[in-house]
Amino acid sequence: MNFRFGESTPAGVAGASAFRRWTVGIGGFFRGIGRAGAELASALLRGDWVTRVSFVLMGFYGFVRGQIGRGIAYLTAEILYVWYMIGFGSRTLAKFGTLGTVTQNRVFDEESGIYVYTAGDNSMEILLFGTLTLVVTALFLALWVSSVRDAMRACTAYREGKPLPGFRADLRSLHGKNYHVMLLTPPCLLVGIFTLLPLLFMVLMAFTNFDKSHQPPGNLFTWVGLANFRDLLGGNPRISNTFLHLLGWTLVWAFFATFTNYLLGMILALLINKKGIRFKKFWRLIFIITIAVPQFVTLMLMSQLLHDQGAINLLLKEWGIVTESIPFLTNAGWARVAVILVNMWIGIPYSMLITSGILLNVPEDLYEAARIDGANSVQTFFRITLPYMLFVTTPYLITQFVGNINNFNVIFLLTGGGPLSLDYYQAGKTDLLVTWLYKQTVDEQNYNLASVIGIVVFFITATMSLIVYNRSAAAQKEEQFS
Repeated sequence: MNFRFGESTPAGVAGASAFRRWTVGIGGFFRGIGRAGAELASALLRGDWVTRVSFVLMGFYGFVRGQIGRGIAYLTAEILYVWYMIGFGSRTLAKFGTLGTVTQNRVFDEESGIYVYTAGDNSMEILLFGTLTLVVTALFLALWVSSVRDAMRACTAYREGKPLPGFRADLRSLHGKNYHVMLLTPPCLLVGIFTLLPLLFMVLMAFTNFDKSHQPPGNLFTWVGLANFRDLLGGNPRISNTFLHLLGWTLVWAFFATFTNYLLGMILALLINKKGIRFKKFWRLIFIITIAVPQFVTLMLMSQLLHDQGAINLLLKEWGIVTESIPFLTNAGWARVAVILVNMWIGIPYSMLITSGILLNVPEDLYEAARIDGANSVQTFFRITLPYMLFVTTPYLITQFVGNINNFNVIFLLTGGGPLSLDYYQAGKTDLLVTWLYKQTVDEQNYNLASVIGIVVFFITATMSLIVYNRSAAAQKEEQFS
C-alpha cells in the first residue's frame, strides 16, 4: 500500500468532467442515430432489389437468400406491429396531441329518474397507452433498422459468393457467441415494461396540468409545456419559495444525517476495537440491538416520546428541569434537531458495523510508522484512518447521501413533515422534497407538480453524485491504495 503518513487525501478532477461525460454520452447517442441514417441511405442506394424490398417487407431478404428463420421472425414482428397500430395504437396516437377533447356529461333520464353519465375521453388512459405506443414504435424502428442492416449484409455476402448462416446456425449461435443476447433479452424487456415505461409516463405527466382540478374521467387534462417547471423555479412565488426552502433543508438534513452517522459510527468502532477494551462483543451487541427493532417501530415510539405531552416532557417537568413542555415536534427548530438526533440513534449502529470491518483491514505498519514519527491519536485519525476510510467508503457515502435526500420514513413517521406553515405551499417545516412530493400525490392529487419535483430531485442527486464521485480518490487514484 503506497499511502504514507503525512499525505493529504488525493484531489480529484474538476466537477466539470462529470458534465463533459454527460455531453460525450449525449453526443454519442446522436452520432449513433446519424450512423444508422447513413447506413440506411447506403443500403437504399447501393443494395440490390431484394434489399430495397426489405425496406417495406421486413425479412424478405431471408426468404430469398435462404435465411428462412430470420425472415419469419422479422416478418412476424412487422405483422404484429401493423395489427397493433390498426387495431389500437393509431387511435391512441390520434388523441395523444390533445389528451382528449370529449368530456364526460351527465344527463337526467326522466324515465328512470336518475342521472346517466355519457362516456367521454379519459386523458389518463390516452397518456398511458399513447406512451406505450410510442415505446412500441421506437422498438419497432430499432428492429426495422436491424432488419435493413441484415439485408445489406446478406446482399454483400451474396455478391462476394460467401455462404450465409441458416436457421440451425442461428440457433447454435445463441449457445455460443450470441449467448448473452438470449440471456439478457427477457430481463431487458421486463425492465422496459415495468421500469422504463412507467418512468417515461411519469416524466410526461410533468408537462400536463393533471392536478386536483383536472381529474379524469370527469375532467380532462392537457399539455401545458414547461409551465409546471416555471412555476416551481420562480413563476409561482409561493410554490417556488416552498421549493427553495425545502431544497435547502433537504440538503442540510442529508448532510447531517449522512456524516453524523458516518463519523460517529466510525469513532464508536474505533473505541470498541481499541486494544485494551474488554467485552468487545458485548458492546457491539448493545448497539446492534437497535437494528433488531424495525425502524418504523422506533420512529413511531420516538414520535410519542417527544410529543408535547409525551414521556420525555413529563419526566423533565417532574424532575423540575423545565416548567413548560419543550416543543420537540411542534417548533421548526426543535423538530429539525429532533429528526437529526433520532436518525443518529437509528443509523450509527449500521455505520459502526460497516466501518468495523474496514478498520480491521487498515495495515498496522501505517500506524506503527505514524507512532515512530511522533503522531498523536488525532493526527493518526485524520492522516491515516479517515483518508483510508473515505477511499473505501466513498460509493457508500454517495449512496447514503442520496438515500437521505429521499429518506421518507424518518420525516414522515416522526413529524409528518410538521409543524405546518402558512408560508409554504401544502408543506411543513421538516418536509423534505420527497415528503412534499408524497403529499402532492396522495393528499392533494397534484400529480403534475409531484412529477416535476421528482424530475428536479433526480437531476440534483445525479449531478451531485457524478461530481462527488469523480472528485474522489476512489475514482482517480485507486492504484495508490492497492
